[in-house]
Amino acid sequence: MSADNNHAGLREEPMGELFKQLSGDLSTLVRQELKLAQTEMTEKGKKAGVGIGMFTGAGIVGLLALGALTTCLIAALSTGMEVWIAALIVTVVYAAVAGVLALNARDRVTEATPPLPEQTIETVREDAQWAKTQLSSEKR
Repeated sequence: MSADNNHAGLREEPMGELFKQLSGDLSTLVRQELKLAQTEMTEKGKKAGVGIGMFTGAGIVGLLALGALTTCLIAALSTGMEVWIAALIVTVVYAAVAGVLALNARDRVTEATPPLPEQTIETVREDAQWAKTQLSSEKR
Protein backbone atom coordinates (compact mmCIF):
# COMPACT_ATOMS: atom_id res chain seq x y z
CA MET A 1 0.00 0.00 0.00
CA SER A 2 1.51 3.35 -1.01
CA ALA A 3 1.64 6.44 1.20
CA ASP A 4 -1.08 8.15 -0.86
CA ASN A 5 -3.41 5.15 -0.47
CA ASN A 6 -2.68 5.12 3.28
CA HIS A 7 -3.57 8.84 3.60
CA ALA A 8 -6.72 8.31 1.56
CA GLY A 9 -7.69 5.43 3.84
CA LEU A 10 -7.14 7.60 6.93
CA ARG A 11 -9.38 10.34 5.48
CA GLU A 12 -12.20 7.85 5.20
CA GLU A 13 -11.87 6.69 8.85
CA PRO A 14 -14.29 8.22 11.38
CA MET A 15 -12.72 10.73 13.80
CA GLY A 16 -13.43 8.50 16.78
CA GLU A 17 -11.50 5.65 15.20
CA LEU A 18 -8.58 7.95 14.36
CA PHE A 19 -8.43 9.22 17.95
CA LYS A 20 -8.57 5.65 19.22
CA GLN A 21 -5.68 4.67 16.93
CA LEU A 22 -3.71 7.78 17.95
CA SER A 23 -4.28 7.00 21.62
CA GLY A 24 -3.07 3.43 21.14
CA ASP A 25 0.01 4.57 19.21
CA LEU A 26 0.78 7.18 21.84
CA SER A 27 0.43 4.61 24.61
CA THR A 28 2.79 2.24 22.79
CA LEU A 29 5.29 5.04 22.25
CA VAL A 30 5.24 6.01 25.93
CA ARG A 31 5.77 2.39 27.01
CA GLN A 32 8.69 2.02 24.61
CA GLU A 33 10.26 5.27 25.82
CA LEU A 34 9.90 4.16 29.45
CA LYS A 35 11.50 0.80 28.64
CA LEU A 36 14.37 2.59 26.88
CA ALA A 37 14.84 4.92 29.87
CA GLN A 38 14.86 1.92 32.24
CA THR A 39 17.47 0.12 30.14
CA GLU A 40 19.61 3.25 29.92
CA MET A 41 19.41 3.88 33.69
CA THR A 42 20.32 0.23 34.40
CA GLU A 43 23.45 0.59 32.26
CA LYS A 44 24.38 3.88 33.93
CA GLY A 45 23.80 2.31 37.34
CA LYS A 46 26.18 -0.53 36.54
CA LYS A 47 28.87 1.91 35.43
CA ALA A 48 28.32 4.08 38.51
CA GLY A 49 28.58 1.00 40.75
CA VAL A 50 31.97 0.14 39.29
CA GLY A 51 33.07 3.75 39.78
CA ILE A 52 31.89 3.77 43.39
CA GLY A 53 33.81 0.55 44.02
CA MET A 54 36.93 2.16 42.60
CA PHE A 55 36.43 5.23 44.83
CA THR A 56 36.14 2.90 47.81
CA GLY A 57 39.39 1.19 46.86
CA ALA A 58 41.08 4.58 46.42
CA GLY A 59 39.86 5.64 49.88
CA ILE A 60 41.24 2.50 51.49
CA VAL A 61 44.63 2.90 49.80
CA GLY A 62 44.63 6.60 50.74
CA LEU A 63 44.01 5.66 54.36
CA LEU A 64 46.92 3.23 54.24
CA ALA A 65 49.10 6.01 52.78
CA LEU A 66 48.06 8.31 55.64
CA GLY A 67 49.09 5.61 58.11
CA ALA A 68 52.48 5.29 56.44
CA LEU A 69 52.90 9.08 56.45
CA THR A 70 52.01 9.17 60.13
CA THR A 71 54.64 6.55 60.88
CA CYS A 72 57.17 8.52 58.86
CA LEU A 73 56.39 11.76 60.72
CA ILE A 74 56.66 10.06 64.10
CA ALA A 75 59.97 8.44 63.09
CA ALA A 76 61.34 11.76 61.87
CA LEU A 77 60.31 13.61 65.04
CA SER A 78 61.60 10.80 67.29
CA THR A 79 65.18 11.49 66.21
CA GLY A 80 65.12 14.58 68.42
CA MET A 81 62.75 13.46 71.19
CA GLU A 82 61.08 10.47 72.81
CA VAL A 83 58.89 8.41 70.46
CA TRP A 84 55.77 8.87 72.60
CA ILE A 85 56.15 12.68 72.48
CA ALA A 86 56.55 12.56 68.68
CA ALA A 87 53.41 10.41 68.41
CA LEU A 88 51.53 12.82 70.70
CA ILE A 89 52.52 15.82 68.58
CA VAL A 90 51.32 14.14 65.36
CA THR A 91 48.07 13.12 67.09
CA VAL A 92 47.40 16.68 68.31
CA VAL A 93 48.00 18.09 64.80
CA TYR A 94 45.64 15.53 63.26
CA ALA A 95 43.00 16.29 65.94
CA ALA A 96 43.26 20.03 65.24
CA VAL A 97 42.82 19.48 61.50
CA ALA A 98 39.85 17.18 62.15
CA GLY A 99 38.27 19.78 64.46
CA VAL A 100 38.57 22.57 61.88
CA LEU A 101 37.12 20.33 59.16
CA ALA A 102 34.23 19.28 61.43
CA LEU A 103 33.36 22.90 62.29
CA ASN A 104 33.42 23.92 58.62
CA ALA A 105 31.31 20.90 57.71
CA ARG A 106 28.77 21.74 60.42
CA ASP A 107 28.48 25.31 59.09
CA ARG A 108 27.95 24.09 55.53
CA VAL A 109 25.29 21.60 56.59
CA THR A 110 23.53 24.26 58.66
CA GLU A 111 23.46 26.58 55.63
CA ALA A 112 21.89 23.84 53.51
CA THR A 113 19.06 23.04 55.93
CA PRO A 114 16.16 22.72 55.74
CA PRO A 115 16.56 20.73 52.51
CA LEU A 116 13.63 22.43 50.82
CA PRO A 117 13.63 24.45 47.60
CA GLU A 118 12.76 27.66 49.45
CA GLN A 119 12.93 29.97 46.43
CA THR A 120 10.67 27.67 44.41
CA ILE A 121 8.18 27.44 47.28
CA GLU A 122 8.08 31.24 47.46
CA THR A 123 7.48 31.63 43.72
CA VAL A 124 4.73 29.00 43.82
CA ARG A 125 3.07 30.94 46.66
CA GLU A 126 3.32 34.12 44.61
CA ASP A 127 1.83 32.35 41.59
CA ALA A 128 -1.03 30.99 43.71
CA GLN A 129 -1.69 34.46 45.13
CA TRP A 130 -1.68 35.94 41.63
CA ALA A 131 -4.11 33.24 40.42
CA LYS A 132 -6.44 34.00 43.35
CA THR A 133 -6.46 37.70 42.54
CA GLN A 134 -7.17 36.90 38.87
CA LEU A 135 -10.07 34.64 39.81
CA SER A 136 -11.52 37.16 42.24
CA SER A 137 -11.26 39.99 39.68
CA GLU A 138 -13.02 37.83 37.03
CA LYS A 139 -15.94 37.13 39.41
CA ARG A 140 -16.61 40.84 39.83
